[in-house]
Amino acid sequence: MNILKWNGKSPELPDGIPHPAAYHMLDVAAVAEKLIAPFAFDPSLRDALILLIALHDLGKVSDSFQAMLAGKAVNAPRHWELTEILLHLNNATLARHLRGETSARRQLYAATAGHHGRPPDKGMLSVGQMQDQENGKVLSKTSNDIARGRADIGTGLDDASVLIQAFCALWPNASLNDLNRERAVQLSWWLPGLCATADWVGSNTAWFPPTAPLHNLSELQALTEYLDVARARAEIAVSEAGLAGAAAKSGSIFDNADDGKFILRPMQSACANVDLPDGPMLAVIEDETGAGKTEAALLLAHRMVQTGKGRGIYFALPTMATADAMFARAEKIVGKMFVGPKLTLAHGRAGLSTPFRDLQNALRADDPSCTDWLASTRRRALLADVGIGTIDQALLAALPVKHNTLRHFGLSSKILIVDEVHDMGTPYVAKLLRGLLSMHRAAGGSAILLTATLPLDLRRALLAVYGGDNDDPAYPALTIAGGAAITQFAADTRPVKGPVSVQRLDSVDAALDLLTQSADCGAACAWVRNSVDEAIEAVAALRERGIAADLFHARFAFCDRKAIEERVMGTLGRNGQGRSGYVLVATQVIQASLDLDLDVMISDLAPIAELIQRAGRLWRHMDLRPAADRPVPETILHVLSPDPDQVTTDRWIADLLKGGAWVYPLADFWRTAHVLFKAGEINAPHGLRKLIEAVHGPMAEDVPTAFTAAETNALGENLAQSALGTQNAVDLAAGYRSAGKGANDATFPTRLGLESQTLVLARMVDGELIAWANGADAWEMSEVSASKHKLDKLSLPNQANAAILAVTKNWPEWRRESVRVCPVGEDGMICEGLRYDAEFGLVFAS
Repeated sequence: MNILKWNGKSPELPDGIPHPAAYHMLDVAAVAEKLIAPFAFDPSLRDALILLIALHDLGKVSDSFQAMLAGKAVNAPRHWELTEILLHLNNATLARHLRGETSARRQLYAATAGHHGRPPDKGMLSVGQMQDQENGKVLSKTSNDIARGRADIGTGLDDASVLIQAFCALWPNASLNDLNRERAVQLSWWLPGLCATADWVGSNTAWFPPTAPLHNLSELQALTEYLDVARARAEIAVSEAGLAGAAAKSGSIFDNADDGKFILRPMQSACANVDLPDGPMLAVIEDETGAGKTEAALLLAHRMVQTGKGRGIYFALPTMATADAMFARAEKIVGKMFVGPKLTLAHGRAGLSTPFRDLQNALRADDPSCTDWLASTRRRALLADVGIGTIDQALLAALPVKHNTLRHFGLSSKILIVDEVHDMGTPYVAKLLRGLLSMHRAAGGSAILLTATLPLDLRRALLAVYGGDNDDPAYPALTIAGGAAITQFAADTRPVKGPVSVQRLDSVDAALDLLTQSADCGAACAWVRNSVDEAIEAVAALRERGIAADLFHARFAFCDRKAIEERVMGTLGRNGQGRSGYVLVATQVIQASLDLDLDVMISDLAPIAELIQRAGRLWRHMDLRPAADRPVPETILHVLSPDPDQVTTDRWIADLLKGGAWVYPLADFWRTAHVLFKAGEINAPHGLRKLIEAVHGPMAEDVPTAFTAAETNALGENLAQSALGTQNAVDLAAGYRSAGKGANDATFPTRLGLESQTLVLARMVDGELIAWANGADAWEMSEVSASKHKLDKLSLPNQANAAILAVTKNWPEWRRESVRVCPVGEDGMICEGLRYDAEFGLVFAS
């Protein structure tokens, strides 16, 4: 049996048996059969895709790969590159069996071979060059690659051809006859993800142990009998991996602890009753902060799942902190949406989340849980029934990075819910988001976007991806692309705070005075500053006045940041305790997805969307704390800002806000101040659209002459960002082989901005360095990030120091290269110009 003599993997033990490559290929095909079953493919096309996946490792039937398994040094294309060459060399056989257009088949050859996270670059170089070959034009590099591939395959050429014919017989009804090139191009982005997922499962020897070839059978009989074995194993493997899928439940997904009834708020009621169009759909939910948009989206997503628009959910949020907060909420809800769903947390520090770790240890058949297999990498997290994570993990599907197709495949069966879309409105991220939605729609996926402050032009661009268009400025609004647009809502029966007055503060001392007075009268207060350094200064000034203010920003070690967040939520959250006289100084970390309730708020001047978000944390829970119980008589957003009518230089705001003046564009600062102080209030929800469009819309007022140069520079930067977003996003129409690069994630970032550097804090105890944090994952919990530009100016500790080398010697190389271990002295000093303590965080000393 020549086709079974080719090994797929080396034996795990010296005296162990090898697993034939053909058997491994059938293992993966059997897993793929289970994974593809819920997708609505025509049976003949489904079998064709399974057949191609079965051939994914055909390149292992080669002399070069077998030599590599034997431990010999090999200078040859990788086995998956040889797979594509073998498929091309056997195109005549595959054409007779699969039929269909030549260009469509070749798109899928590359997709199958490119299952290791990047497309092959040997053999046929592009679809255009393939067509040149068909027209008789000889391409020397292509010809040389194929000739070289033949030599590296060597004696495997004939056996590979036999194996193809045998596999064709296993799926006799496979056909690409109804697949045109356009659809093949779409599938070329999806198929590698399915193949990679099946390959990861099918390569796990706990589920697919090495199996000796069956004897006394013909080659076809041996493959047929083993395929039955592989299918039985795949049934178990897919289930234990957490990929079997969870059925949608019926009935209400929310209840009330008091009477068992969840009273729908206006937007939630609209989402529970709006007509759903046929096919993939996009919904945009626009409403004020605190209006229950999250619950509205989950209600709508549940209906969409029940009508077959998806089999799971991925909830994408702007930051890791907001994802963690949403995970805690979702864990209590998704068990009412699905039967025994697999739930994951997808971001760079998911492994440090205690609730996520607890979930992995849960043994509850019908409740949310997570398998070790799903939790092992961020890429796999998107394969779970329900994923909660950052938008970055989803945006990577639309960038030409390694395994973007795996993310695309994982998302394709999900209702993609993107929260805080207004936070993704920078020109670069907006382009990537449109690319992600285009890719998602092409795979049949549906999406829901949530926002409080989305400009109309961005809403229009996002709706257009799904064929929709809506210029109606009414607010709140529920818009279905190409379908319903609901702008009339019943009155909210819950207590509301009404319009928020806006008052300007013209100095830092005025802000400090107000916080001191408000704390003395028992108010729960916050000052949101635009930059960390100014937040630190404000807390120091308040403490000099005897106010024990808390500080919360992103430049704390992770362990300290989590402790502060828990303290803040325990005080200012919905059921917070110890609110009276509490003062918090924070940066933007508190303005999105953290359910805080404040009596008094001061904010540095910021763009209108930021201020609306911040104002949403004022008098938030009126049902628990009505106006009569508040220690202050009215809701006021106090804004630290210069007078917008008194502009003489481009330092109009820099002299007051210092470093916080460089966080946002100067024109956005001025337009916001000009519009907001003239209005004198933030009237949510009905007055929000007017404020947003006055700052960001086409009729926004011209800035003062002193700002003309700054705005020109900002417009140029926006155009450059937009162009870079267009350039970086994958070109769907070009297909995976031509447009998939398999690049490093850092080469194609999900966001633009100043580069950061991660420090790992440590302390010296008895002559030995230990992590700043205590307990499990202590070194990871000791990480803190800051501006690389600022850190590069300092003399950070030498990483060749013996004590540091003793800590890092067993770390992976990528980790040693990406972080700097920084011992913190007893006085908090790290090096000249930099110190750290648990109360103030990382401080750059002037």
